[in-house]
Amino acid sequence: MRDAVIVEAVRTPIGKGKANGALHGTHPVDLFAHSLGEVVRRTGIDPELIDDVIGGIVTAVGEQGSNLTRRAALAAGYPESVPATTVDRQCGSSQQAIHFAAQGVIAGAYDIAVAGGVESMSRVPMGANMVGAEDVTGVAFAERYPDGLVPQGISAELIAARWNLSRTQLDEFSLSSHEKAAQATKNGSFESQLTPLAGLTADEGIRVGSTSETLAALRPAYYSDAMAARFPEIGWQVTAANASQINDGSSAVLIMTSERAQQLGLRPLARLHTFAVAGDDPLLMLTAVIPATRKVLRRSGLQLSDIDLFEVNEAFSSVVLAWAQDTGADLSKVNVNGGAIALGHPLGASGSRLATTLVHAMQERGARWGLQTMCEAGGLANATIYERL
Repeated sequence: MRDAVIVEAVRTPIGKGKANGALHGTHPVDLFAHSLGEVVRRTGIDPELIDDVIGGIVTAVGEQGSNLTRRAALAAGYPESVPATTVDRQCGSSQQAIHFAAQGVIAGAYDIAVAGGVESMSRVPMGANMVGAEDVTGVAFAERYPDGLVPQGISAELIAARWNLSRTQLDEFSLSSHEKAAQATKNGSFESQLTPLAGLTADEGIRVGSTSETLAALRPAYYSDAMAARFPEIGWQVTAANASQINDGSSAVLIMTSERAQQLGLRPLARLHTFAVAGDDPLLMLTAVIPATRKVLRRSGLQLSDIDLFEVNEAFSSVVLAWAQDTGADLSKVNVNGGAIALGHPLGASGSRLATTLVHAMQERGARWGLQTMCEAGGLANATIYERL
């Protein structure tokens, strides 16, 4: 029976998504090409052997439009004969790219594939792909949801209210993310996965020295009179500190069958064991990680207690804390080297960034089972279970 394994996983350091960020001067094509080139260089495989390149991008417009993945693969030096495509499942785009690549390998459509993603949020602002659109819902959708949906920050507030999460809990989780990321950087835990770019050798957004007092002084980021009137249950606890950052970055993983890896003399990092996608309430929007986790565990035949390490995207503190509360997961096993609140969230790159961070952490810690899940706009989530080899 065919399987799919990851033989290499790399990422750039994550830059601040601002005009003065370290990666702002790097075109998104070059940003993605850097990871695509490195994942091949490290393994020494002939890129002619790659059957497909699947990239995730969320804001596929302007410099990131028109199937950027193809241009990035060519910029990375891949032969013109190697095809490429771009997918969008919002924040889970590159995790979905990994699913598609692995499923293609298992099905026999591919022997070798590269999956990854990129986002330059400093150069292509979030929401730029909807500029000029007067109506993005249409008639039937508006009839089904007559009150309309809300921005993600309001969804994060609704989650905090529904799961009874306090501002202190949200801020403490944020502090912990920065502390773990800072310690992992100091310990060299990221060195095996990072490929420096534009003089940036470490993740730019990690804040060292923040305190509970400094975080408590921040004002709510999403308050408005209209939303306060519509949702009186909201406590207005989501701030810039307990939400993910705006960032630039890219990541890539090389996937093939274990048989092909053996033929090429490559040692796999992990097997892609089980995949799942799930949908949930689009108003809460960010809660589908809960049913996705249950679904992927059910399909795998594993129990939550079997999982040694988790990577749950830190879109907001409330998302991860609600997920842990509902699933019963041990938070000490979650995002052990910090998450998106500290490392950053370059949208299209984040799915494969989480995968990269997870499989390297599994290697470092000798963990057998790892589970990755991330919330996505519209009430969606991907979930993946990896087995260390």
